[in-house]
Amino acid sequence: MNNENKNYPQTKVYFDGSHYIGIPKVNFPHGKSCKRKTKHKLKNTTKTPAQEKFEIAYKDSQRLPKKKRKTYIIEQMKDTISTDTATKNFVEQNIERKKTNALKRKSRLMRKVYLQKWNFFVTLTYDSQKHTEESFKIKLLNTLKHLVSRKGWKYIGVWEISPNQRLHFHGIFYIPDNSMIGELVKTTDYSTKSKKLQITYQNSHFIKHFGRNDFKELGTQKDIVQSIGYILKYIEKGGERLMYGGKLPTYFVSDIVADDIVCPIGIDDKKVLLFDNFTCIDNGEILAQVSPQVIEKLPKCN
Repeated sequence: MNNENKNYPQTKVYFDGSHYIGIPKVNFPHGKSCKRKTKHKLKNTTKTPAQEKFEIAYKDSQRLPKKKRKTYIIEQMKDTISTDTATKNFVEQNIERKKTNALKRKSRLMRKVYLQKWNFFVTLTYDSQKHTEESFKIKLLNTLKHLVSRKGWKYIGVWEISPNQRLHFHGIFYIPDNSMIGELVKTTDYSTKSKKLQITYQNSHFIKHFGRNDFKELGTQKDIVQSIGYILKYIEKGGERLMYGGKLPTYFVSDIVADDIVCPIGIDDKKVLLFDNFTCIDNGEILAQVSPQVIEKLPKCN
């Protein structure tokens, strides 16, 4: 598809960590619109016995080295499907499906991450004298829900069971100025992981109501990417779902002029690579060159 000398109104734009990529609306006429509401048909989510057994075996296999995972799953399913060949094919197809879905989720996640501000990497756990594992989950999610709605917090996080079987919550957070609850208290203690003294900052509110916590400030984009890598590691290891809080759009929307397009990219050249200083235009109104401040003024969508 030839994208040369074309202008593209209402283009969805995302940042991939290095460059801005545009998804012209005209090139995806049957895709989801940012403004259009679509009716979703109910899907049949009932799994077959083979699918249910695969999901259990796949989750259990994540504890093993990568080289041993497929063999373990096939062994667990050998009595479920008629022949060994059929079992192997079924397992390989579903492992490939899992990998494809994981790549798509990671891609969406990174687009959301790059479009937001983040200022803390937070680890939260619980004191056994204050909570059970179940009450910790319920109260923490309820607390975060109120902080999102009342204080403007945003977060992306995941649950993790540590080697000592203690439940933790890890997440990257955006906490607006003057919206921190409690106080950050400097604490020096011994890290059993690194086997040396460490300095951490714990939040007094979370200490009082939950237990141990760590609020680590994110100063650079590299810090943010490393923190997301940390979260993704726990998703891959434990098969946990990501938890989201706050408005976390994937794209911002801008009219794109031909002079701001480096070249077409992607399958059938349907996307466009944009110059790093492209001009943002909102429904024909020229704003300025792209920047975090300008992006904040533009419409957003998923």
